Amino acid sequence: MTRERLLRQLDKAWLAFKESYAGLADSQLMEPGVTGEWSVRDILAHITTWEEEALKYLPLILEGVRPPRYSTKYGGIDAFNALMTKQKAGLALSDVLNQLDEIHGRLLDYVRQAPEEQFTVETRFRRRLRLDTYSHYPKHAKAIRNWRQQRFAE
Repeated sequence: MTRERLLRQLDKAWLAFKESYAGLADSQLMEPGVTGEWSVRDILAHITTWEEEALKYLPLILEGVRPPRYSTKYGGIDAFNALMTKQKAGLALSDVLNQLDEIHGRLLDYVRQAPEEQFTVETRFRRRLRLDTYSHYPKHAKAIRNWRQQRFAE
């Protein structure tokens, strides 16, 4: 793996994620029930949360610091996700969309300047990046596509 190959993989997954909700009206982005009670808007905020987590912890990983465990700090990933969803519940859709693009751009900039050796072998850095980004997006893209198929089939 190289940085360029990883960036292509990340970009491919990102574009597929964005395509999953492309063309939906703002009102449709706000409809609950896509994943549990989450709307597409909630999923977008969730994706941004995990990219923010990557931006917070990837520099620490490079310094050799182990990020805190979500089980210890929050009671688990589900509890963390619930807390972040609650914290972002008041954000306007326009703010969520702006943050989605702004944070993703910052993440790409960070990856572009990270040391090349972090990409050539499996590292804690690369694993964290994968889990928070390009292996994460497809789960939510699939949920959105499934919801769209069910919603528009009715």
